[in-house]
Amino acid sequence: MISYIKGNLENKNIDSVVLDVGGIGYKIYMSSNSIKKIGEVGNAVKVHTYMRVREDDISLYGFCTNEELRMFEQLIGVSGVGAKSALTILANISPSSFALAIISGDVNSLKSLPGIGAKSAQRMILELKDKLKTQDAIETEYVPIKNVVKNDKARDAIEALQVLGYARKDIEQIISKIDTNELTVEEIIKQGLKFLGM
Repeated sequence: MISYIKGNLENKNIDSVVLDVGGIGYKIYMSSNSIKKIGEVGNAVKVHTYMRVREDDISLYGFCTNEELRMFEQLIGVSGVGAKSALTILANISPSSFALAIISGDVNSLKSLPGIGAKSAQRMILELKDKLKTQDAIETEYVPIKNVVKNDKARDAIEALQVLGYARKDIEQIISKIDTNELTVEEIIKQGLKFLGM
């Protein structure tokens, strides 16, 4: 598995980039947002990657941040969502807004994404919340940090970060350091992502 690639940005296309690493050009599929953010042709860049291996295809998918990679991995785990659809979704919603939509059951936000109808949105919410419950069941031996869940916003942020694939114990350690009283849930999630992405 290839975790990330560092190299010179040789080319930017509509749906992919080419990175030159020691004379080898890696074609990496990315969302349009990531392609805009990655930098200028000729610059040295680092791209977090997901390698998809199929019978007839081996492809690399790239992301500017670990949060985008985690969201992509969660999305392709939902039945009916393929890699290309996941990239389109990533181009239209941030990981923090996506996680918040999942934990709050916000079908309308998800429905507004290209290629996602009401049934797909409901299935996405259901499957990702089920993963959250499964993860909680696996972590039964884990003892929560006292006083981390200071309010409903902190609890929602913890659940949203779990949707993105982070372990509850890691999330709670980070949330315990954030003053959640003056922040919105999305701001708490964004701050949590900054610390978790280090």
